[in-house]
Amino acid sequence: MFAPAQQTELTLYTDSYIVRGTVETRERRVTDILNHAEHDFLVLRQTTLDEYGSRAMSIQSEYSQVNLASVLFAVAQDFVGPAPELRMPKVPEEAMIIVPPFRLTGRIHLLPERNLADALGELIGRFIPVTDAAFWSDTVAEARQTATMVAVNHARTQIFAPHRVVDPWADLPADHPGDRG
Repeated sequence: MFAPAQQTELTLYTDSYIVRGTVETRERRVTDILNHAEHDFLVLRQTTLDEYGSRAMSIQSEYSQVNLASVLFAVAQDFVGPAPELRMPKVPEEAMIIVPPFRLTGRIHLLPERNLADALGELIGRFIPVTDAAFWSDTVAEARQTATMVAVNHARTQIFAPHRVVDPWADLPADHPGDRG
């Protein structure tokens, strides 16, 4: 039995634009919408298009076709968890994901009872879920935002888990020649 089609609001962050709109789908979760897409694109309804760093007016369209290869990551308006009967046991790991020009932090979900390197090697899917996510881009002046779940284009990512932020200047002596102003 098929689930009835429903309208799901999505925000797609592409190479150059933020595209907001709705997609008609039978899928419940944003990762399923993207991973099970019938074609290499999605058709959105009632879309708004904003270019990164532009002060120009937004573009609105009744319909738009967005190439999935250009999507860096997607955020759904409403979070839907996995169906309990389909749930696989996984272990959440804190990670930083680089999807130029964006950085994301959050939890990726890996198969249990493996070392982290092996578990990362087994991470599959065209779009992977990142929960408790934060994302931003200093390069294109996109402020830090948070989302319960973000679907990241796996082919465009560099994943660092576990991660820590390192100050490259921390070990230099105070009188280092580069410190002169």
